[in-house]
Amino acid sequence: MPASLFQIPLTRIDGSVGSLSDYTGDVLLVVNVASKCGLTPQYEGLESLYRTYKDRGFAVLGFPANDFNGQEPGSEAEISAFCRSVYGVDFPMFAKIEVTGRHKHPLYKSLIEHSPTGKSDTEIQWNFEKFLIDRAGAVIGRFAPATKPEDEAVVGAIEAALGSK
Repeated sequence: MPASLFQIPLTRIDGSVGSLSDYTGDVLLVVNVASKCGLTPQYEGLESLYRTYKDRGFAVLGFPANDFNGQEPGSEAEISAFCRSVYGVDFPMFAKIEVTGRHKHPLYKSLIEHSPTGKSDTEIQWNFEKFLIDRAGAVIGRFAPATKPEDEAVVGAIEAALGSK
């Protein structure tokens, strides 16, 4: 991961400040999420991945975004309450950001720039697009929104990135 990616300021859903440097050495699955989307049930699979692998140095990082048809209209407090009460989300969540357009958050600019897909995609397709970052900080995977967290491609990539540590 480029040093600049570690240094991008992030705001957690509780308002505290951090950055990806808080997760140095971990495998990360960064996901733009939304509470009122047809893909919202993916929260369940994301939480399951987090619980399965967190003790091996893995984290799911959720970034609420209202970029697609207003599917994340709530405040941070509303988003947090929804995620916990409906899906039991315990993985780290961050404040709402923009993941597309001119006001795209610097994190997403960098993730797209360093994505290994080789696609000409310069924008996030929809809610629940997933980026996998290895322990060394390289973006090693990008998964389409419709790809479920429990899909063997996602799980296999996570397990490979986790290795034997």
